[in-house]
Amino acid sequence: MSTLTFNGEPLEAGPGQTVGAALMASGIPAWRTTRQGGRPRGLFCGIGVCFDCLVTVDGAANQRACLVEVREGMRVEGSGSVHGPASGAEA
Repeated sequence: MSTLTFNGEPLEAGPGQTVGAALMASGIPAWRTTRQGGRPRGLFCGIGVCFDCLVTVDGAANQRACLVEVREGMRVEGSGSVHGPASGAEA
């Protein structure tokens, strides 16, 4: 198991999990919002083709959560007003 933080909150991730998989497994289906309309976004394609799952990882913006493998101590940040497990439940 690895521990990472998402918007300052600690999360656990299994070996080999991507950031997107760890967020989904933690009950966080959306971690950013669209610029127009503020609609929640998270995993869509899950294979790095789209740009719905963008996050900031250790200060590097615009990383695809579905492609970045979790590392111990990693700091992940979402954008927009979507934060925490209950956010984006309608997505």
